[in-house]
Amino acid sequence: MSNHKDLRPLGVFDSGVGGLSVLRAIRQQLPSETFLYFGDQVHVPYGPRPLEEVKNFSEAITRFLLGLGAKLIVVACNTASAAALHSLRQIFPTVPFVGMEPAIKPAAENTHTGVVGVLATPATFQGALYASVVERFAGDVTLLQNTCPGLVQQIEQGGLDGSETRAILESALHPMLDKGIDTVVLGCTHYPFVIPLIQEIVGPDVRVIDPAPAVARQVSRLLDSSGKRATGSRFKTMRFFTSGEATRFEVLLSRLIGETGETREVFWEESEIHIK
Repeated sequence: MSNHKDLRPLGVFDSGVGGLSVLRAIRQQLPSETFLYFGDQVHVPYGPRPLEEVKNFSEAITRFLLGLGAKLIVVACNTASAAALHSLRQIFPTVPFVGMEPAIKPAAENTHTGVVGVLATPATFQGALYASVVERFAGDVTLLQNTCPGLVQQIEQGGLDGSETRAILESALHPMLDKGIDTVVLGCTHYPFVIPLIQEIVGPDVRVIDPAPAVARQVSRLLDSSGKRATGSRFKTMRFFTSGEATRFEVLLSRLIGETGETREVFWEESEIHIK
């Protein structure tokens, strides 16, 4: 294993602020790394969009982050992972990628009732990635799915515990509870920000699985196996980019993960991204 310090940043992207839940977990796991984060807020949510469109967004964002020197790309969005991860690995064969996969495996291994609830976007449920995970790991388990319409938008507005957010979650979770779920899988990176509310609705006997720590461990393994890990303590920078409004993004950044950082606005010009 190489000991040199690869001080290039890790690139992380999502349709909006959801990927910050993944960024938070990676920072805890890898305190010496620096980060570039891209939130494509002008196009949020990705969930209802055609997979081909999400694939094109993901390719352009990856090019943008690589142009800023990223050494590894985290696709911190379940929809983008479902739509684009396979093609991104083909287009950029030398770049390590880590994507999101709904945590069906740990849920299926640990459920006692055999009934598991999955909250995710329509595109995630339609993707081949989800189908393959279900086929491999959920043979003996009943999966109850809900797309939680409107939840991503509520979280993008900072509505983590308001009445509308609660209503969306209750309408998704109450029918699942009636059918005996003992585990809830979060198949969207926005959803960990409402874990306290989900836990309040489902009660202490239902386990809620946040996929972010597993993603952070995978990033750590990839950095080690490719000799790209940054070592030693130094001033850790994070740079943020949004295709939406920087001031709004900064408010959410502070509210969601208690962080601040330089936030730059970018704009789309056809399929290219430029910093304003």
